[in-house]
Amino acid sequence: MKSSFYFLMILLFLSCKNESQTTLPNTSVSETLELKYAEGFSVDDNGIFKVLNITKPWPNADTSYKYVLISKENMAKTTFLKDEYDGFIIDEIKNLVVTSTTHIPALELLDVEKHLVGFPGTNYISSEKTRQLIDNGKVRDLGENEGINTEVLLELNPDVVIGFGVEGVNKTFETIKKAGIPVIYNGDWVESSALAKAEWIKFFGVLFNKEKEAESIFNEIEKDYLAAKNMAKSAKKRPTVLSGAMHKEVWYLPNGSSAEAQFLKDANVNYIWSETTGNGSLALSFETVLDKANDAELWLSPSYYTSLEQLEKANSLYSNFDAFKNKNIYTFSNTTGETGGVLYYELGTARPDLVLKDLIKIAHPELLNGYEPYFFEKLK
Repeated sequence: MKSSFYFLMILLFLSCKNESQTTLPNTSVSETLELKYAEGFSVDDNGIFKVLNITKPWPNADTSYKYVLISKENMAKTTFLKDEYDGFIIDEIKNLVVTSTTHIPALELLDVEKHLVGFPGTNYISSEKTRQLIDNGKVRDLGENEGINTEVLLELNPDVVIGFGVEGVNKTFETIKKAGIPVIYNGDWVESSALAKAEWIKFFGVLFNKEKEAESIFNEIEKDYLAAKNMAKSAKKRPTVLSGAMHKEVWYLPNGSSAEAQFLKDANVNYIWSETTGNGSLALSFETVLDKANDAELWLSPSYYTSLEQLEKANSLYSNFDAFKNKNIYTFSNTTGETGGVLYYELGTARPDLVLKDLIKIAHPELLNGYEPYFFEKLK
């Protein structure tokens, strides 16, 4: 009888112990976030916590990252395998730091920009809504991306830093992580299509538990983009297009498999280098470009040049192109915010529908009656 009593007490103790700690759920029964275009991240939700997987943090990356989003209550009773995850986001994000202007529109679209507390190079931000936060001292300037002021950042003590990487080594991010602040890589810029880049709003939707709102916003953007693309098909003429400009004796322009070239294809224009493929931009000599694009009808995005005079002053040979002679050169460099940030570099990724409509209006002025280009304007 005595031994039976002790046996029952042991069973009761083990039972109580098992109730206090939850083992890792079987991830095979997880729900996965639906993504239509983006390939650089995925999200699994097993009911107790979410796992954010970053599979393409930068071009040709051979490293991936896994982050856990979990409540404090579930964190206390869940066991995680050591070194399996790269960071933990516990409970709701109250404040964060982002490092690219492309992150700003997603925060605003989801109405969570008030959680932003720091940014490297606040003058690059164009949005009036976020600029007001900056002017009111709600968002601290953290220096430049190449040298983030970690002292100020650590003083802010954000719940998470949203970074981006060109390669796998970033001493600043390592310092931040050692201080116990998770750094999550955002690879929106690595995606190969405009809609894939825009779909990264769902990345922020997951971080702020606003998955439904993010999906709804993206669906509207996608709908508008596809409607504009379908409208462009009705154009009777496909003007020839040149892009880019010289930099240190090399003319850089989009390769035919890039997201920029996809815009031109969807705008139903004849991009002269549409058949090229590869990673990064094409790097050509001036002679090669002049020979092939001398009579191009339109010239888009001539680097950072903001006027015909500035363009000709940089290189008088630019005046040999028909697009220069006919003043058919369009740039997004002149559409800036209050402190000089280029709006296209901030909002263009999140709103590809507006970019496409701009290009359609330039190439096919008979379409989109009443529409005024949002980013592009003719070089004067």
